[in-house]
Amino acid sequence: MFEDYFRQYALLIIFAAAAVSVPVGMMMMSYMAQSIGVRPSRPTPVKESAYEGGMPPFEGRPARFNFRYYYYALLFVIFDVETVFLFPWAVKYGVMSRQFGFAALGAVLVFLIVVTFAYAYAWRKHALDWVYNE
Repeated sequence: MFEDYFRQYALLIIFAAAAVSVPVGMMMMSYMAQSIGVRPSRPTPVKESAYEGGMPPFEGRPARFNFRYYYYALLFVIFDVETVFLFPWAVKYGVMSRQFGFAALGAVLVFLIVVTFAYAYAWRKHALDWVYNE
């Protein structure tokens, strides 16, 4: 009994050791390759400049980004996850079976009620309005 218990933790320790040793090993190999000259280090102002999104920077400071895009993105993720959870449920428990019956329906109704309250809260707080006037 205890052997199986410790065997499971031994697997966790092996995975944790692999998760730590792979990135550390990559950094050590990179450092060693630089020290023997395989990977030269020649910093220049062009190499050290910011490069984002495939376009070199033309200005010193990027334009301000409208923060309301984040509201829409987060709300989209929340309600998209709802459909991700509803589709497998509908496939598995769509037809009311004798085994699960109203328990499965009740579970999904609780889930839908929680998500509906979250949507109503976001609507009431004007998180869905693009231009908000107080």
